[in-house]
Amino acid sequence: MKIETLLYDKLDGNKTQCNICQRKCVILDGNRGFCLTRENNNGNLYNLNYGSVSSSGVDPIEKKPLFHFLPGSKVYSLGTVGCNLACKQCQNWRIARATVDSIYTQEISPETSIKLAQEYRCKSIAWTYNEPTMWLEYTLDSAKLAHKNDLKTIYVTNGYMTQESLELIGPYMDAANVDLKGMSDKFYREICNARLGPVLENIILMKEMGIHIEITNLIIPGYNDSEEELKVLVKFIVEEVGVEVPLHFTRFFPNYKMEDVNPTPIATLINARKMARDEGMRNVYVGNAPGLDGENTYCYNCGQLLIERNGYGLGPIKIDENKKCSECGAKINIKI
Repeated sequence: MKIETLLYDKLDGNKTQCNICQRKCVILDGNRGFCLTRENNNGNLYNLNYGSVSSSGVDPIEKKPLFHFLPGSKVYSLGTVGCNLACKQCQNWRIARATVDSIYTQEISPETSIKLAQEYRCKSIAWTYNEPTMWLEYTLDSAKLAHKNDLKTIYVTNGYMTQESLELIGPYMDAANVDLKGMSDKFYREICNARLGPVLENIILMKEMGIHIEITNLIIPGYNDSEEELKVLVKFIVEEVGVEVPLHFTRFFPNYKMEDVNPTPIATLINARKMARDEGMRNVYVGNAPGLDGENTYCYNCGQLLIERNGYGLGPIKIDENKKCSECGAKINIKI
């Protein structure tokens, strides 16, 4: 479905400037922006993928990954097409670089998406698989309906939206996993065709808005895995976001335009986790590396095993109704 885009300016000569994401594309009449989801038609900018769903399904919330938000619950997940980054390591490039013209999509209205989430007995709805800001109009309408129907809302995002977009969706966003891809502008420019600064600013703003945040960092050998860069990442989270924010270090496997890069060494993941814990971070996880005991939640104060994870299966949650460790009473950053 095609609808007029939110947040754009009309310029001379039938040009438009899109203000959805940090690219702020200036789009000539008849052309589309970088994400391929916005088209200028005679000086008016249209979103082409409203309600166009490329992927949907019921997931365990731990798959997002969100370990401290409704653990053990189900989430109804939807994705569309398009992205405002061009990451060489992209796992979902087939939809991220696609258009509504080039692949099959199913039309699912906001109302239908909420009804399906309820039918599947999900506690939340997530916009994921591709960058959710690419259908801001749809996610905004859906999120408003979700809150009216007692459903929590989730963005799995690269964090490259404008502040204006975040201020629109933020009041209706309960949780977000932000993919912080690296801590150098060089990495963002060369690997993602983007900039680092806006992502960091949006993470801070999400925290200020009261959104539950978890951060994922995919460690790619030879690109963003230096001890110096990992230290900078941890320092940013500790100083600007908080030691209680869950951090997920994830193992890289060859993919897309980086098929010649080796998988992340296990030792790198172990060292990254230790480094973060040594700096005071309370909830540090390792993903894509079974057998490392990297996905269990422990009390930062007494070491009690609070949530044991086996794949996406959970053991007993040893956190009381006041969000405190059942052993020592330490306050845990979690929504149950």
